[in-house]
Amino acid sequence: MDQIIRKLAESAGITLNGPNPWDIQVNDDRWYERVYRDKSLGLGESYMDGWWDCEQLDEMIFRVLRGNIESELGVNLQDAIRVLPSVLFNLQSTKRARLVAEHHYDLGNDLFHSFLDPYSQYSCAYFEGTEDLDQAQENKLALITEKLNLTESDQVLDIGCGWGGFARYAAERYGCAVTAVNISQEQLRYGRELCAGLPVNFLDCDYRAIDGRFDKIVSVGMFEHVGKKNYRAFMEVVHRCLKEDGIFLLHTIGSNKSSKESCDSWITKHIFPNSYLPSITQIAKAAEGLFVVEDWHNLGSHYDKTLMAWNDNFQEAWLQLEERYDTRFKRMWEYYLLSCAGSFRARSIQLWQIVMTMAETGTPQPRCRFGIADEMQEHVGMRSPGMHIY
Repeated sequence: MDQIIRKLAESAGITLNGPNPWDIQVNDDRWYERVYRDKSLGLGESYMDGWWDCEQLDEMIFRVLRGNIESELGVNLQDAIRVLPSVLFNLQSTKRARLVAEHHYDLGNDLFHSFLDPYSQYSCAYFEGTEDLDQAQENKLALITEKLNLTESDQVLDIGCGWGGFARYAAERYGCAVTAVNISQEQLRYGRELCAGLPVNFLDCDYRAIDGRFDKIVSVGMFEHVGKKNYRAFMEVVHRCLKEDGIFLLHTIGSNKSSKESCDSWITKHIFPNSYLPSITQIAKAAEGLFVVEDWHNLGSHYDKTLMAWNDNFQEAWLQLEERYDTRFKRMWEYYLLSCAGSFRARSIQLWQIVMTMAETGTPQPRCRFGIADEMQEHVGMRSPGMHIY
């Protein structure tokens, strides 16, 4: 068994106990059997338990995925049993929707704000023209608002609003009114404080219960929690709530292929319960007959940089966090951030911004990302001296 794992690692350019920064240093010989038996889950959990280390974990994951080692190990009965519930049941039903909020997003604002930017953007930044995370996140917000062609008179719906960073940016910079929907109590509490005095209304509400009509609708980093059994229902809610000449922007991580499974088994168990990454086919099928897809923008390479920046910030902040979180949590969190960075680097997963308008209404095609560079430069430059993008 040791030799099987060793040969698989070597086929991906990884030497066990080797000299390179991406080589795995095995601290416990039980690691070989655990990884052989439990695959991705065993690799992540054994790292949490300190059974192995790696100086450049992100690069190691990149090489593992590029070498397709996971498929070489095959699928065992335990893997099949883990997948079965997502095949048989709707794991993202209304009754179960708050599970990920309670498990992940309500961990504590001190944790998230230790590594996020001032707008608390827990989604892919846009590093065009900068290497600074804060600037890149503001670039992302500017890109989204320009794609939506926001105006002062707009009524905006933000589905899955996080800590309210986009709502604040839109209301503060454009003067538009924002309805921000979320089911995380910690995020809602923080968002209401962040947006105090602005025309932003926060609702503790599942997306399926949203009511009203809006000029613009945006959903950033939430669709990953909707689940494939609910994609059509999500699109129908947006269709019901979007005015005839409105614009909808969906910002989501995506998969290269449609799958019967949920996300990676380690991610599902320890980070995002019942999460699922949509494919192009699944999104297109869910939107069919409801929307015109005006633009499909892949920003996956920017998520690699975003995750690496988050990990740098997290490591720097650890001294302030270690009284509340133990070493196993630290190793879990850095494994999460760095393994995801490696996944984007390997092009195993993507980040899409998709602009849509209502189907069969004669709505003129919006500018999307085409031809807005000069306006973004002007808007962002006026508000943040010294900043430049593009």
